[in-house]
Amino acid sequence: MTVESLSVNLPERSYDIKIGPGLLAQSGALIAPFLNQKRVFVLTDETVAALHLDALRDGLQAQGIKMQALALPAGEKTKGWAGLEKAVEWLIEQRVERSDMVVAFGGGVIGDLAGFAAAILRRGVEFIQIPTSLLAQVDSSVGGKTGINSVQGKNLIGAFHQPQLVLADTDVLNTLDPRQFLSGYGEVVKYGLLGDADFFGWLEKHGPLMAAGDQEKRIHAIRGSCEMKAGIVARDEKEHGERALLNLGHTFGHALEAATGYSDRLLHGEAVAIGCALAFELSQRLGLCSQEDPSRVRLHLAAMGMKKDMADIAGDLPDADGLIRLMGQDKKVSNGKIAFILARGIGAAFVEKDVDMDVVRAVLKDGLNGR
Repeated sequence: MTVESLSVNLPERSYDIKIGPGLLAQSGALIAPFLNQKRVFVLTDETVAALHLDALRDGLQAQGIKMQALALPAGEKTKGWAGLEKAVEWLIEQRVERSDMVVAFGGGVIGDLAGFAAAILRRGVEFIQIPTSLLAQVDSSVGGKTGINSVQGKNLIGAFHQPQLVLADTDVLNTLDPRQFLSGYGEVVKYGLLGDADFFGWLEKHGPLMAAGDQEKRIHAIRGSCEMKAGIVARDEKEHGERALLNLGHTFGHALEAATGYSDRLLHGEAVAIGCALAFELSQRLGLCSQEDPSRVRLHLAAMGMKKDMADIAGDLPDADGLIRLMGQDKKVSNGKIAFILARGIGAAFVEKDVDMDVVRAVLKDGLNGR
């Protein structure tokens, strides 16, 4: 099975995304051209380290590249000030120079945290993304958004810092538990819903095979997601316009993540999936899309065995007004107004900055009443 390659074309620093099996074994050969010294500094988490760090070390050693690694606790709670401080102080202790390379080896939490640590260390150190979760391979490793969460909300502290290279080894997905894999699939679905109805149709047909382990279907879905994101990022790197479409499902989803304390009660991709369903429900109630569209979204999520409604979230949630207050901390708020990504149909998303909040409140109340 061949490795796929595509580029994120930016004016000053384009980079490649490699997708396919066996990339950890090839990591030394692929990373060596970017190094000034034959050494890298890896930030990972304890779960990924136990499963895959030896394979990465072997791949690097094949080219004589030395590796130092720090494994942080797995989970969203690491993506905060304490985790960032530990990572940065460790890199300083290792005497990382501006010409050195940091490697983010893990899921979205590690990718965001390590990228931000690289961005601020010595006013900017280069880094490479080796994403190990489906969510990171299709979304968070691409596009240069890095950062940490605040107690006030998700991803409120961060910087744009593009990687030098992204290596998405599809073999490592075989070690994900089914819930983590499906969490990442929430971001895959998002790409079809926001801008490619044909891709969503392909997912309806092939998504179950992908979840069952079909390698070719996984590569196709990852490439399709990355191609769409790369195109949007190339046109709008700093999110002044079109890139905001990538937040489909996130306004609702981030509020639900905050409401559940960024815990295992609700994984990020699960929140995005529920958020996409809510965004389509809101769009339908505003008369923007047909009644069939939100039903089709939920039907596909259900067919994949995913969370699709607030009723699928265990434990208590705030009331509708409490959730709206959490949305008010979203980084997309402008002039006090919450921006929503709405849709005129599947594959036809757009940004709306003036939404009737009474309709939003009604959607949330109905969702909460279904619990």
